[in-house]
Amino acid sequence: MKKYILYTLLASFIIGAWFGYSLIWGKPLNIDHFFVRIDIQGALANPEGLSSAGIIENTILDFHSGKLTDASPEHRLKTFERNKKNLATLQRYNREKLTGQKAISYDIMEWRLTNTVDGEAWLFYGFPVTQMGGVHRGLPVFMENTHRVIHEKSARRYMERLEAFKTKFGQITESVNYRAEIGVIPPLFVFDHVLTQMYAFVSMPPQENPLYTGFESKIDALPEIPDDLKSSLKEDVIARIQTHVYPGYQTLIEAMENLRDSATADVGVWTFPNGDEYYRHRVRSSLTLDMEPDTIHAIGLAEVERIQVEMEALFDQLGITEGTVSERFAALETLPDMFYPEEETSFDQIIKDYTAMVELLYEETAPLFNRLPASPIEVRRVPEFIEATAPFANYTAPSLDGSRPGIFFRNLRNLNEIPKYGMMTLSAHEAVPGHHFQVALQREIENVPSFRQLNNFTAFAEGWALYAERLVWEAGVYKDDPLGDLGRLQAEMFRAVRLVVDTGIHLKRWTREEAIAYMLEHTGMHEDQIISEVERYIVMPGQALAYKIGMMHIQNLRSQAESTLGERFDLARFHDVILMNGSLPLQVLTRVVENYIEAELDV
Repeated sequence: MKKYILYTLLASFIIGAWFGYSLIWGKPLNIDHFFVRIDIQGALANPEGLSSAGIIENTILDFHSGKLTDASPEHRLKTFERNKKNLATLQRYNREKLTGQKAISYDIMEWRLTNTVDGEAWLFYGFPVTQMGGVHRGLPVFMENTHRVIHEKSARRYMERLEAFKTKFGQITESVNYRAEIGVIPPLFVFDHVLTQMYAFVSMPPQENPLYTGFESKIDALPEIPDDLKSSLKEDVIARIQTHVYPGYQTLIEAMENLRDSATADVGVWTFPNGDEYYRHRVRSSLTLDMEPDTIHAIGLAEVERIQVEMEALFDQLGITEGTVSERFAALETLPDMFYPEEETSFDQIIKDYTAMVELLYEETAPLFNRLPASPIEVRRVPEFIEATAPFANYTAPSLDGSRPGIFFRNLRNLNEIPKYGMMTLSAHEAVPGHHFQVALQREIENVPSFRQLNNFTAFAEGWALYAERLVWEAGVYKDDPLGDLGRLQAEMFRAVRLVVDTGIHLKRWTREEAIAYMLEHTGMHEDQIISEVERYIVMPGQALAYKIGMMHIQNLRSQAESTLGERFDLARFHDVILMNGSLPLQVLTRVVENYIEAELDV
């Protein structure tokens, strides 16, 4: 009997040890456990991402909200090796035995990990600091919009993160210098923009810095904290800005100043070693499809021509019959009441008007969906300290715990960049039924690994947002509004032109000035907007292609479903299929829609 008990205990120990090893290091029996392990690995390595998700923020499980994510080259290499190992483990599962959401999860993860591993040669290409983003801009915005201060402990964690600025900026500096050693140096204009941004940030007295003013407003809103403690905490923040934040910025400033002498006016990744192959990888990564840059360039030219014909018909309807598209838009903008007056009250009025448009779009498009997001959407102004070089609009996702709404940010740096005819289309793209519907519903998907709620594939997300712009037109929002419809076409032309310009810069070796001239001719946008956009495409190769290609792919899948299903086709059901599986690589989305069509035929 003793032997039996002993053997039983030994067997239990061996089985338990094997199960624990498989769960933590090996191949778990259940693939969902493997996905959870990948999620945990990623979360442990990304405290900023955990704060953005908001799941365990300021709970007993909060181990992260006083830390910043490691940005060193060593961490990047370590992450790559982890991804390579995870891909090998994933492919040990039998894909043929997986069905439903497990099969979709497998396909998403396999695409993501395979694309990462295929990019090993380009691991240190790209620019970690540009006029579009990087720690110098992203961290202050993160601290203001994401780090929650709800009690003394979270306030002290805010200070711990300020203390970590110096380390993080040192890691970014190391990364910038490493890239320079292998020949990956940004164009000259990037240095000029970034240095201007950083000098402006560190020139502010600490009491005027958004890292302090944002904290001050948060802490002052907490009545349970005594006034003397609030004052002490505010002084501590000022001290850390002086001793950790500004010195961190100064480290990066010195590195960028030193590297500036090596920069040239040449643009495009063709300037890098083996740059053409790198661009092809960036195109595949952005589109989540296999397409050649030359093919994309040709599609862009054809779409520009098609949209131009539709624009000219609307201009003729409005009585603006002479000139190029650009010249006709210039004439349109001379009409009365096309822009907001240059008055302080206009800023609040613009936000109110966008909010009203979002509410209208909810009403008009709700019948096209079976499910609407539970999370609310707010319209806010882009923080003034970054608006000079920030995009004209962007969307921030709601937190998973519902404590933070979706946010549609609008840049109000120049009221002449906000023609009223384009406001409805932008609301549709950034909010309803665009990014907010897609992202908020994705975060509400149940019974899937958490990476499914947080995935963001640009071609899917931006493709949906452009598809949403056209969906608003289908819903009849512009039936009595040719000006608004022109705004829709201008937005679509803007994305079609990107196909030409991005490939022009990085494949056909256009200069910055050639790209600007092409956009000026075809979009009717203002020159300062176009310069900002072209400079964005230069530092984010391939990313701008995802919008129009993603839209066209979703449209093609819908056409395939409509023609195959005929009277059985239901648009709201199709939208369920697109949105309620989360953000997908377009290759995976294609299989999902084909399976939906097949299932509908079998009913």
